[in-house]
Amino acid sequence: MSQATRILTALVAGLAIGMAAAEWHAGWAIAATAVTQPIGSAWLHGLQMVIVPLVTGLIVTGIAAAAEAARAGRIAARALASFVAVLWTTTLIAAVLMPMLLRAFPLPPPWAAALRRSLSGAGPSGEVPGLAAFFDTVVPSNVVAAAAADAFLPLTVFALVLGFATAQLAPVSRERLTGLFQALVEAMLVIVGWVLKLAPIGVFMLAYGVGARTGAAAVGALAHYIAMVSSIGLVVLVLAYPVAAIGARVSVARFARTVAPAQAVALSTQSSLASLPAMLNATERLGAPPATAGIVLPMAVAVFRATSPAMNLSVALYVAALTGTPIGAGAMAAGVATAAITTMGSVSLPGTISFFASVAPVALAMGVPLEALALLVAVETIPDLFRTVGNVTMDVAVTGYVARVERG
Repeated sequence: MSQATRILTALVAGLAIGMAAAEWHAGWAIAATAVTQPIGSAWLHGLQMVIVPLVTGLIVTGIAAAAEAARAGRIAARALASFVAVLWTTTLIAAVLMPMLLRAFPLPPPWAAALRRSLSGAGPSGEVPGLAAFFDTVVPSNVVAAAAADAFLPLTVFALVLGFATAQLAPVSRERLTGLFQALVEAMLVIVGWVLKLAPIGVFMLAYGVGARTGAAAVGALAHYIAMVSSIGLVVLVLAYPVAAIGARVSVARFARTVAPAQAVALSTQSSLASLPAMLNATERLGAPPATAGIVLPMAVAVFRATSPAMNLSVALYVAALTGTPIGAGAMAAGVATAAITTMGSVSLPGTISFFASVAPVALAMGVPLEALALLVAVETIPDLFRTVGNVTMDVAVTGYVARVERG
């Protein structure tokens, strides 16, 4: 049984047992949460404790590697610029579209209220940061204090600047510093692996409390979450077609036929890396020279996930709506910036780890509580299908664009 299956099974079992216990004896069911809730919270804290060093290390090494690749040649530099443009564009689209979807198809208020009561510490902060607060905090005056306070936007800016500065060092110094951060990342991933081995227990304990307090509202809310976040991934996927039509100058119908085999591999494997041979074949059929595709597509798999910042921001916005956390202009700007920057550091991580490493910094930057993420990760398998297929489709479209520009 895969890790994702074990976590999903624990979620279903916890919700079912919690709901059954509440039906049998509501008082005893709620009393049991005095034991289950602290255990679940301790597991969640185990994940939270590695986020700051893990994300910082990932950003520094990811940016340094991307900058090094861009220096390797004109094709790599153009590809990297295209990746960054797509990431920021799709993130901004999600910032506009997700609130519109939540207003058009809101989570029923009784469900939201029940879930808020069931998640310890998941209430609104009551503070709505404006744009002035965003600009006042975007550059850290004390990076250690920012890390201690989980202030992820200034911490992300520092890591971004450090990554670019590292790329400018002499080779010996650059390798020494990136090696240190890479070792830090690897150590954090070992810890995360240990914590995730206990994920079925932690998720079960948290899900029991939600089921005991909310009943069927939890099931409805999870289904609503899957539909809302997956729709953002679908939008990014669909955007790849006009990117190909305009950028690569191929018809939408031709692009759809050409990219379909790569999409099928992505659906079956949920892996962009496993889809790389099919993507190379698709770009060749679109007319991209093997020399160009051989540079752009491996870079895309290594540092580019078109759907990630948009969907990560959407998860944070969904949790904000679920918990009643107000999102002002400053919080939205912080979320957009953090989502767009951090995604280039977490692309090589396994799905479960990537979910926490990518979404948690966005949520923290926006002032959104993390408690709900422990439940949402259990149903990430379905949105992850849209993530992978969208990534593969956009990879092929951007490669077609870069190849067309190189041809002149």
